[in-house]
Amino acid sequence: MSYTGNVTQGGPPDVRELTDVTITKIEVGDFGNNAYLLRCRETGDGLLIDAAAEADRLIELIGDTPISKIVTTHRHQDHWMALEEVAKATGAQTIAHPLDAPHLPVPVTQTVEHGDRIALGVVSLEVIHLRGHTPGSITLLYDGGGPNKHLFTGDSLFPGGVGNTQKDPARFEQLYTDVVERLFDRFPDETWVYPGHGKDTTLGAERPALPEWKARGW
Repeated sequence: MSYTGNVTQGGPPDVRELTDVTITKIEVGDFGNNAYLLRCRETGDGLLIDAAAEADRLIELIGDTPISKIVTTHRHQDHWMALEEVAKATGAQTIAHPLDAPHLPVPVTQTVEHGDRIALGVVSLEVIHLRGHTPGSITLLYDGGGPNKHLFTGDSLFPGGVGNTQKDPARFEQLYTDVVERLFDRFPDETWVYPGHGKDTTLGAERPALPEWKARGW
């Protein structure tokens, strides 16, 4: 079956097989959080994005093939409630932006800034800093070449709008500007978006609504 990105609490994961990377999406916890397990197809190296909740399910998902890294997209608790347990079970490095790292429940092994790269076997993920939802929110880009681009946006971009900025005009303006300049202005419509909650989308599906988002201020 083809990948849809539609997962449910307690339901099975959805798996996307790309040329160099496998992406497995699962919903965990009571807040509908998405966690993503990425594996390099050549080496088997694994990376988990957001150990959000239900450590037992995430550890089962990882299985017997080790992962080397766990990336936390931002400081909010619903995205790291299983981090300590999964990190202990796997021995994986923990990675976050330095502005959000002090708010996580474990010491961060590696901090990353805008433009840094995170190795995943023979490929790598680019770090894109999107300020506004939290000071240190990051998106990860896997660029498979041409239009084959994949963005893991945490809570900075969803179908229908940017992340919650608590009705703070300055934070909204910052997040909206970063999302436009660092995502929509840079990547093509085919670019796939994997958010921290809910269904996937593409930049092309969301692009026509950008003026509406800016006008409404959220």
